[in-house]
Amino acid sequence: MTTTWNLDASHSTVGFSIRHMVFSKVHGRFLKFTGAIQLDDDLTKSWVEVTIDAASIDTGTEQRDTHLRSADFFDVEHFPGLRFRSTRTEDLGGGRVRVIGDLTIRDTTREIAIDAEPTGRGTDPWGNERVGFVAKASIDRKDFGLKWNQLLEAGGVLVGDRVDVELDIQAVNTAARDVAA
Repeated sequence: MTTTWNLDASHSTVGFSIRHMVFSKVHGRFLKFTGAIQLDDDLTKSWVEVTIDAASIDTGTEQRDTHLRSADFFDVEHFPGLRFRSTRTEDLGGGRVRVIGDLTIRDTTREIAIDAEPTGRGTDPWGNERVGFVAKASIDRKDFGLKWNQLLEAGGVLVGDRVDVELDIQAVNTAARDVAA
């Protein structure tokens, strides 16, 4: 049986972290995104598609967020969305899956792998069937044209290359009656 689920952005997080000045990390998230998951009893037939509003980036510092929206990084004026579309899903057992697909940032598309596992499934007080997942991936920002950096006097660079992505997703069955709360 195949079911389709819409991401519930108000109960989900698309987060990331990246090294800053070699010895610490900056954490952030995207506040606006949409997407759908199609789950099949045969997990290898499942798929996911997500679009993220690049301008919705939030690291807790407006000056940094403005720089991330600029042509040095996401260039949201010319590339307003980040997109992920799965191309295949591998069953890792125990409900865990590896979702492999194409991530597009700016005008560059690269294949990435996202490891996901279910966190639960149930019905909310309004009768909507919901499902949850946590997922992780790592990407190299330079693979997507995000190359801006600054050398540090003490050695190293201001911004690391590896971006760790962490997703905490809740989705609502499209057959649901209401998406309240």
